[in-house]
Amino acid sequence: MPKHHDDFLQWFGARVRGLRQQRDLSQEELAQLAGIDRTYIGGVERGERNLSLLNVKKLADALGINAKDLFDDDFQL
Repeated sequence: MPKHHDDFLQWFGARVRGLRQQRDLSQEELAQLAGIDRTYIGGVERGERNLSLLNVKKLADALGINAKDLFDDDFQL
């Protein structure tokens, strides 16, 4: 897990994108499942958004995983 804040946001966004793609979901589909705007999902995946804990939980639920797994380097995408 990266130490620098900007690197962390990029890393986290890549994890969200990987999990979304693994589940064959579009950004729009993930957004609908999570109750979050599609443009917000795009910003997260590009590392441009610093998510609230509530939105982390919404994304994890929509992806069918525990929120902690979004931060676990050992969790397989």
